[in-house]
Amino acid sequence: MLARKHILSINVSVGTQQDFVDEIFQFSDLKQSAYICFANVHMLVEAYNSHTFNNVVNSADIVAPDGFPVAKSFGLMYGIKQGRIDGTGVMRRVLSACLLRQKKVFFYGGTQRMLNSAVVYLKLNYPGLQVAGMFSPPFRQLEPTEKKDVTDAIRLSGADFVFVVLGCPKQEAWMHEMKGEFPAVMLGIGGALPMILGMQQRAPVWVQQIGFEWLCRLMQEPGRLFQRYTFTNSKFLYLLAAELCRIQLRKIRPTVWPKIN
Repeated sequence: MLARKHILSINVSVGTQQDFVDEIFQFSDLKQSAYICFANVHMLVEAYNSHTFNNVVNSADIVAPDGFPVAKSFGLMYGIKQGRIDGTGVMRRVLSACLLRQKKVFFYGGTQRMLNSAVVYLKLNYPGLQVAGMFSPPFRQLEPTEKKDVTDAIRLSGADFVFVVLGCPKQEAWMHEMKGEFPAVMLGIGGALPMILGMQQRAPVWVQQIGFEWLCRLMQEPGRLFQRYTFTNSKFLYLLAAELCRIQLRKIRPTVWPKIN
């Protein structure tokens, strides 16, 4: 099992990208119902603000350090060099391995247009991949009967992996609720699918490496992301600075003065 370190509000897993993929397939080979979260600054702050969501994320079987700032926090807080484990990279590796190992995949979430594009993309890039099913849920709370129908459909499809495309925090809450309902590994990939499909342009590699991929996303979707990045990133920096101060204070030992008789 991958080790974890506490980063401000959540316990984040440690390892290389291959370590994460190997662990994911161990769950699948055991037919274990499990779910994987990809933690960025947004998720971390959401978990800090909400006890309920904090429990959802910390109950995940794996919490990958997706965001560059989250990955770098390992070095600042624990002196551990941890690379970013992004949902896009993990998804590509899992799809390739599923093709080789004849595992079935299911896609839950996203618009119907997105899923239609995914069908074309998968046929071109992963010919022979077994797609167990796809479902684009309505933009409302599912009725109990609808929820049961979806759960039954995924279970009966024989899916080994379910890629969940609902966005944070909705997808994490859905995975938490669905754990145990079917023997599949759920991955909350969020914006990874539209990036892979080319519906959103990904930042150049050098921009990703210096931690400014968020800026490229902001330029593409300023209306949706401006407020999130302004307030969420600011709060993350504040919380991290406060935690680093506490760490340094704990290292300082009180001076022991000699006892005067």
